[in-house]
Amino acid sequence: MILLGAENTIIRDVLTSKFETPGSVDQMFTDFDGVAYHMESTKEGPLVLSMDIRCWPELVQYGAMEQLHQMYGTWIRPETEAGYNITLSFDYAAVPPPGADRDALIGAVALLKRHAMAAPFERAFQEQAKLEQQYEPGTAPPSGTLLPLHYRADEAMYIQPSHDRVTVVISTRFEEETDRIFGKVFLQEFVDARRRPALQNAPQVLYSNREPPLEVREMVGASRSDNTGYVTFVLFPRHFAHPDVRATTISHIQLFRDYLHYHIKCSKAYMHSRMRSRVAEFLKVLNRAKPEHAEKERKTASGRTFRRA
Repeated sequence: MILLGAENTIIRDVLTSKFETPGSVDQMFTDFDGVAYHMESTKEGPLVLSMDIRCWPELVQYGAMEQLHQMYGTWIRPETEAGYNITLSFDYAAVPPPGADRDALIGAVALLKRHAMAAPFERAFQEQAKLEQQYEPGTAPPSGTLLPLHYRADEAMYIQPSHDRVTVVISTRFEEETDRIFGKVFLQEFVDARRRPALQNAPQVLYSNREPPLEVREMVGASRSDNTGYVTFVLFPRHFAHPDVRATTISHIQLFRDYLHYHIKCSKAYMHSRMRSRVAEFLKVLNRAKPEHAEKERKTASGRTFRRA
């Protein structure tokens, strides 16, 4: 199955082109999760990139601005473009020369949304480490703060740290009955795949339709719907203790909703193409079944002839 990339390809392509040959650009585009971008520049520069994300107030609360300042530093413009949450400004004269530094800068900017949405995960992993130190065997395990992230109009992500794990609950809304069926099949594959010896270290995946998990039941109890499903990932320290593993885990968890719906749409398109192909084959069979020359004259037993109308 195809894994979606965490970076924005449009941002990478435009930055690569304009850093190489400065020029004017004015482009607006939207990402999978409804995140809006605006890139604008004159021939002399600077090149300005703005991003608007629905859950920005929650991300700021979880420390997103501090992380982004560590990542982008002076590239962040103090004055944000109207209608957007964060704005980066690049002076063509100050951009690193072609090489590893420029490639690293372009790669980091292409992951702007990913780095912003990583803030609640980083906070949850840090809180898990503190709770693990506070926990004493034989006592009630301490509970962490539930971090909601409403990144879409009708879908959200909930992150719950505890002393030995971090639980991530993703609500996903299926508008059609067929999507619910496909989603259940895909998610059952995630559950079954973990039984393989080579994948036993993978996070545990749970799925429930309409009924939210206990971790978020009090928060979403009033908004239950038959069209809403809840996917739960149970992350243990082995999934985020190492920095490289942590970065991969955050990227994959963020893209899970897009990954699931993308493959549901691909499966439906594949089945529709197979059905159209089968109908075309049936039409060929029916066409071959028609007599090429219709018999117009027939004879009775007595030898008399008659014509068919």
